[in-house]
Amino acid sequence: MSSTTAAPESLPAPVRSAASIAAVIAETIAAEIEAKPAQVRAAVELLDEGATVPFIARYRKEVTGGLDDTQLRNLETRLGYLREMEDRRDAILASIAEQGKLTKALLGDLLAADSKSRLEDLYLPYKPKRRTKAQIAREAGLEPLADAILADPSIDPSERAKAFVDADKGVADAVAALDGARAILIERFGEDAALVGELRTWLQQKGVLRAKVMPGKEHEGAKYRDYFDHSEPLSTIPSHRMLALLRGRREEMLSVDLEPTTDVEQGNAYAEGRVALAAGIAAQGRPADKWLTDTCRLAWRGRLLMTLSLELVAAAREKAEAEAIAVFGDNLKDLLLAAPAGPRSVLGLDPGLRTGVKVAVVDSTGKLVATDTIYPHEPKRQWDASIATLRKLCAAHKVELVAIGNGTASRETDKLAAELMSKHPELKLTKIMVSEAGASVYSASELAAKEFPSLDVSLRGAVSIARRLQDPLAELVKIEPKAIGVGQYQHDVNPYALARSLDARVEDCVNAVGVYVNTASAPLLARVSGLSSTVAENIVAYRDQHGAFKSRRELLKVPRLGDKTFEQCAGFLRIADGDQPLDASAVHPEAYPVVERIVKACGRPVAQLIGDASALRNLKLEDFTDERFGLPTVRDIVKELEKPGRDPRPEFKAARFTDGIETIADLQPGMVLEGVVTNVAAFGAFVDVGVHQDGLVHISALSDKFVKDPRSVVKVGDVVKVKVMEVDVPRKRIGLSCRLDDVPGETRKDARGGQRDDARGSGSARPQSRDTRGAPQKPRPGQSAPPANTAMADALRALKR
Repeated sequence: MSSTTAAPESLPAPVRSAASIAAVIAETIAAEIEAKPAQVRAAVELLDEGATVPFIARYRKEVTGGLDDTQLRNLETRLGYLREMEDRRDAILASIAEQGKLTKALLGDLLAADSKSRLEDLYLPYKPKRRTKAQIAREAGLEPLADAILADPSIDPSERAKAFVDADKGVADAVAALDGARAILIERFGEDAALVGELRTWLQQKGVLRAKVMPGKEHEGAKYRDYFDHSEPLSTIPSHRMLALLRGRREEMLSVDLEPTTDVEQGNAYAEGRVALAAGIAAQGRPADKWLTDTCRLAWRGRLLMTLSLELVAAAREKAEAEAIAVFGDNLKDLLLAAPAGPRSVLGLDPGLRTGVKVAVVDSTGKLVATDTIYPHEPKRQWDASIATLRKLCAAHKVELVAIGNGTASRETDKLAAELMSKHPELKLTKIMVSEAGASVYSASELAAKEFPSLDVSLRGAVSIARRLQDPLAELVKIEPKAIGVGQYQHDVNPYALARSLDARVEDCVNAVGVYVNTASAPLLARVSGLSSTVAENIVAYRDQHGAFKSRRELLKVPRLGDKTFEQCAGFLRIADGDQPLDASAVHPEAYPVVERIVKACGRPVAQLIGDASALRNLKLEDFTDERFGLPTVRDIVKELEKPGRDPRPEFKAARFTDGIETIADLQPGMVLEGVVTNVAAFGAFVDVGVHQDGLVHISALSDKFVKDPRSVVKVGDVVKVKVMEVDVPRKRIGLSCRLDDVPGETRKDARGGQRDDARGSGSARPQSRDTRGAPQKPRPGQSAPPANTAMADALRALKR
């Protein structure tokens, strides 16, 4: 008697409530950001209501249990991913249930899947497909043949296949029948979620990326010479090298493949064995064993390896992009929060040779009061006349600081400013070299044209240079973040992800510092929590029409600035010398009643209480809490009253470049110089020592201690002392070390305990040659770029593109 096995009963797609999905998401995020699910749920609710991260982090500590801005940013990012994943999970459940194939076991696996890739692995066998070779074979009735051979390898495949020959169905002979049966099994093996997951993990851990030069591209692709025959484990490849390899492949200079382990054949044999094991296939000398093992080999090499390679390389690219974006964001934050010179009159010099040095004077409020162009350098060489012009401008406008752009002719112009200061000490000037990065972008922007409609484009750059010395944050927000030039491979990453991340960094920086509403530009106001570009422009228009704001409450008269927007932005906007002293602080208007209770307890007016730390420190903070404002908020209020409107940025300090060191040819190994950190990458830091080329301090030469993250040692804008370790004038390379006891040319132990040659390991990669805006210069027509001979060097070439 024969028996048949009934197919498992299909279940209906479960109806998951929004509350249950939200609970799962909250628990997942809570574990990732080391918080409680209740904290995550509270933060999600606020975000869904339109609250911004800066507002939640600063003014809703009681609600979220004190989640900081970093936790909230990570929460915001993961929330989007997990919500998309849950939507996809529901769609997959509905699709499989509609097909009548949703079993209890499959339902459990789908509900337990914790990533999009796992979900797609499980869905693959049920996903509607185009007419594949396997599908055509099924339609021709060849699936029983595949099942029979797999179930009983003792049968002769060729003999059994003869019974399935049918010309009307497109099966011409036994060979065609076996090809169809093999296609069915290959597809089946490739859709085994457990097998795919196992092989993915194995390949990710053991896979090796191998790069080779494309035939005939040896000369054209010389800049990728380090990768002409390069291999590296996928699991450990640094982000900058991963992006360099992918760019070489995109430019068709390199081929990049993922191979299974360093021994390719051994790796393939292992993977084929895992396919056979999952399918219950073993070579025992039976008639069908070779046919089945060949099928396993083709399933791995022809389907699984290719599919998993594409997937894993894409995942590695995403990871590398995420790291590059994080580096860019960290550097941008450091630059935006650099020390401001403050409200002091500044003379801005935008250096140039043939076209002259552009001059702009801004007063202590940043208002442009004078412009000029001088020609102290070749070919006109009007040195004395230029000094006379600058002296006149400085005296007329009581200039205190001279800001010199760091592009072409910057050191020559720096020498001009030094002579001006020497000949006219009565002016009491201080000169500072300022990064020009992004100045040309601002000069040609619609914003600059609107701000200075009658000013020549070339002079707008001088204005930007002067203003960014007064307040880097206020000026740099006018420039698209990725144009500022402190990124690592920013042109190789997802532009949407980059823009989103950088915008978040700018928003965090602006709100951390606060904005004086009566002097801020529309671009700066637009970065304040809750304010759109339209509302920011409306604030400026209202201010121009009605005069300076006297109180924060007056902002509610601005068109399109309603109660919700006011709640989000008010605490970050400052009004100096207004009707309410607290309006100049970071105390939110909603918390003014708390301050009134404090004032009443102290028996002194708020104006007298502000800044009196001794009186405030004697308060018992618990006495001023209520149902709405807990101890964290009261503590913040008291701290703000002690130092109202305090600026979190460091004190202003300028580097002093060494006289006589103006070009790379002036450098000698062993020199100790002062410089400014212009960029920080995963492999080290770039330092401007005043020779138009940034030198590199490799990560191994940043400290005597082991350094995992360069930013734990230095940040953009830091003034540092470095020793010159290597100078390669033809290839424009400068190797530097922050370890002043290093000896050029000597091999010493690095912080990891390994040996390194300081002439190579401490930063021999080619630094950037900057044009007048801080961007790397392109080779002249007919001139090829100098080749790089270290893996690190390839990353440097695009760092400031």
